Amino acid sequence: MDLEAWSAMQTEENGHLQKMASLQAASIGWPAVPGIPTTPVVKRVIRLDVPVDKYPDFNFVGRILGPRGNSLKRVEALTECRVYIRGKGSVKDSLKEEKLKDKPGYEHLNEPLHVLVEAEFPENIINARLDHAVTILESLLRPVDESLDHYKKQQLRELAMLNGTLREESPSMSPSMSPSMSPFNSAGMKRAKTGR
Repeated sequence: MDLEAWSAMQTEENGHLQKMASLQAASIGWPAVPGIPTTPVVKRVIRLDVPVDKYPDFNFVGRILGPRGNSLKRVEALTECRVYIRGKGSVKDSLKEEKLKDKPGYEHLNEPLHVLVEAEFPENIINARLDHAVTILESLLRPVDESLDHYKKQQLRELAMLNGTLREESPSMSPSMSPSMSPFNSAGMKRAKTGR
């Protein structure tokens, strides 16, 4: 996803949020006020299968979670839906996953990797919220060539900021810089002290 697509997605999300805000405002009805209908609150869950069989080497879980889970938290904050990553491969430690597989509450580990989107809203807005969340998640579940993956680059930049290891690049630096300009050339690196 490039930066233009990201800003277009943000604009689209803002439009969805404005529509939902007006729907939500219209759906609020005071009890015992005649003439204002209230819509019942419903709960729905949508399952999205993760295409790990087609793309076994792609890190879907990392792409959805992002650095320290921030990407997932952003999706949840934007859509006000809960998002759960379930199924085989949803637990980082495969040995732990094997042990948990047959325990109560972990039956999902016997299923293929999938994402659950859960929402609980008034009936007149729940579909808009779920559709918004599904649209975002489906875009994250589309594998992108690593050299073109601007979303991953944003995530890596965010991780470097969180870790305090972000180095600002000057505009003159580019991925195709010559080896003499590389920060890893022998002239610019100091040798480790060996105690001699």
